[in-house]
Amino acid sequence: VQLVESGGGLVQPGGSLRLSCAASGFTFSSYVMKWYRQAPGKTREWVATITNTDGRTVYADSMKGRFTISRDNAKNTVYLQMNSLKPEDTAVYYCNAVRGSRYDYWGQGTQVTVSS
Repeated sequence: VQLVESGGGLVQPGGSLRLSCAASGFTFSSYVMKWYRQAPGKTREWVATITNTDGRTVYADSMKGRFTISRDNAKNTVYLQMNSLKPEDTAVYYCNAVRGSRYDYWGQGTQVTVSS
């Protein structure tokens, strides 16, 4: 099982980034996919979720209207489009695949730095 995030980097405040998470080794279409983030010195924070059945999305309040989670089951990939980025969005972003209470997989993370 592998989850490989990419697309992170350095961006100026107000800018945009699109993160990708490529999955392999499991039936991607059967899993709920989530993004989390962890800023320096802080606990890991949930960002967004997309279901596997109907593609319904849910966001943390501070990301609503700025971030968009999506998935492409044909490519086994989940995305996080991040717009209007703020310095407080600086963190390592992780993707997470969940199925029931038994299956829970994590990627290694990708660094996003928002700074001028």
